[in-house]
Amino acid sequence: MTEKSIFSRIIDGEIPAEILYQDDLCFVIRDIAPKAPTHLLLIPKNPIPRLVDTDSDDQALLGHLMVTAGKVASAAGIGDAFRLIVNNGAEAGQTVFHLHLHILGNLTMSENSLGF
Repeated sequence: MTEKSIFSRIIDGEIPAEILYQDDLCFVIRDIAPKAPTHLLLIPKNPIPRLVDTDSDDQALLGHLMVTAGKVASAAGIGDAFRLIVNNGAEAGQTVFHLHLHILGNLTMSENSLGF
C-alpha cells in the first residue's frame, strides 16, 4: 500500500490545517515554506499523484481548479496579478506527490524573479 500524502492526511482529518477555502472538489491552505508574500496551495481532494497522471476523465476537475484559482486569488487580496505553478515530478521540484497548484502573489514578478 502506498503511503498517504500529507494532503490526503489533511483531507482525512489526520493532520490539522487551516483551510482557507473548500468545496466538493478541492481545498486551499497556505504553503508552509512560502516563496512569495502570498503563497497558497490549491489541492484537489482526488489524490492524483502528478499532472501527467490525469486523463480525459479529469478535465472537469482541472478546469475547476483553474477557475477556483482565480476566485481564491481575488479573495486573498492578490487580485489579478498572480502566478500559478504546477511542479510535475521530482526533477521539476515536486515534493508532495498529490497534484496541487501553487498560487503566488503580492510580489512584483519580473521575468527572472522566480527563475523563469
